[in-house]
Order: sequence, then C-alpha cells, then structure tokens
Amino acid sequence: KLPKRRGRTPKLSLKQKVTLLMLKRLFGKSNRNMSCMLAVFSVLSDIDVSYKIIEHLYSDPDVELAIYNLHILILKKKGIKNADTSGDGTGYSLTIRKHYASVVEKRKDKAKAAQKEPKNKNSKKKKKKIFAYSFKLLDLKTHMYLAYGTSMKSEKDAFDKAMNMISDVKISIYSARLDRYYSYPSYVDRFSGAKVYIIPKKNSTLKGSWKWKRIMKSFVIDTIPYLAEYYRRNNSESEFSVDKRWFGWKIEQRKDDRIETAIACGNVWHN
Repeated sequence: KLPKRRGRTPKLSLKQKVTLLMLKRLFGKSNRNMSCMLAVFSVLSDIDVSYKIIEHLYSDPDVELAIYNLHILILKKKGIKNADTSGDGTGYSLTIRKHYASVVEKRKDKAKAAQKEPKNKNSKKKKKKIFAYSFKLLDLKTHMYLAYGTSMKSEKDAFDKAMNMISDVKISIYSARLDRYYSYPSYVDRFSGAKVYIIPKKNSTLKGSWKWKRIMKSFVIDTIPYLAEYYRRNNSESEFSVDKRWFGWKIEQRKDDRIETAIACGNVWHN
C-alpha cells in the first residue's frame, strides 16, 4: 500500500485510472485520440481528461502497483499452483522504422562480419534506444504468463526481473524450456527444483553444477524424448505473435517506467 500524497485531489479514482490505461492499450489509440473518445463519452461517464493526464498515468506508482497486483490476482483466481513452463524473450520497437525480428537478424550478420574485422576503439557513440526487451514465462497448460520482466538494457536483464517476480507469484515450477540464448549453467541453476530443457551450444562443456551435467546427460542419452519436451517452447513464440497482432509491435512511450507499464497492461490483457 502506497502512502497518500499531498496536492490536489486527482480527477480520477484508482479504478478509473487503471481501467482507462487498460482500455487505451486494448484500443491502441494515441493519448490525444483516447482523450477525444473520453470527451465524447463524458456525457455518460463524467470522465473528461486531457491527453497529458493519460500519459502521466503510465508513471503513476499507484497504477503501476495496481496492474502488478491485478496480474497476480488473475493467476490466483485461475488456481495455478504449479506449472510446466516455457520461457522466451522478445522485443518491442520504440520507433516505427525498426522491426525487432529483422533487426535481430541483421545484428547476427554484423556480429559474424565483426569477427573478421579489427575493432575500432574510437568508435564509441551513444546509441539511441530502439527496443524494449521483455522476457515472459508461460504456463503451457493455460497459456497464461506467470511472470515477466522488461528492460531497456538487454534480454538478460529482463530475464532476471522475471525470475525475481516468481517469488511474488508463489507458483512452483515443475519444468522450464528455454531458448539457446539461455544455454548456460547460470541460467539453468535459477530453476533450482525444476527440470530444464535447453539446446546446448557447440562450445558447451560439462563445467557447471550437477544440474547442468544431468541436463547434458539427458540430452545425449534420451535425445528424442528430450527434444519433444524442448520444442513445446514454440508455444511462447506463438503467444508473442498473437500479442503483437493484437496490440502491435511498437510502444509509443519513451520513458523507461512508462514503457514497462505499457507492456504490463498487454500482459494482463493476455491473461
């Protein structure tokens, strides 16, 4: 519970703020268009606010906490106590000129070319943020997101935030399927009591925890059943595709906290 703040009494109640933000995410309208819609329906609802107030809702700590709690309450109402999961990361474009999938492919090509060229130490330039990274842990039975994390830095940072959220959700993880990006002992060990399915990289070794060694053994000895379980990870990619067709692949907000709130609204709608 957040303490009461000084200042003018807000025009909107917390319920109205959350509802307004959730509807804006659902309709995919800009702040101005949403405020115009409210002006039209103010005859029925008595809600008439400017586009600036709508944008500021993304930074309202009460709204952020309410959306977070709403996510947890939905999972509790569904009665999920343990889950077989799939985890994967994706990106949301912050500019209309860049699409996440195509840019990631170009980066891979550039990385291969960079290995053959000498590094230029004088080419340090501050890059403009073009993507928000998001990692989501999916329940394979209900196809609901159990936990999520958002980062402006990297997919790894988003993964760490999602794993920290698991403790709040209080759901036991039976098994997890992760992309090859997470094929390292440090990621596997985060799922302490769960069976983890990953595809080892070419340079993978047996160095690591006993959990990592058992996964490598299972991959070699029971390859076909192992791969059958691993490829259930495709459910994560399918759900990402559904979400982006529904809400779009672009986030219009610019500040970090507002971007996180926008993505969290989409996650709640998904569930």
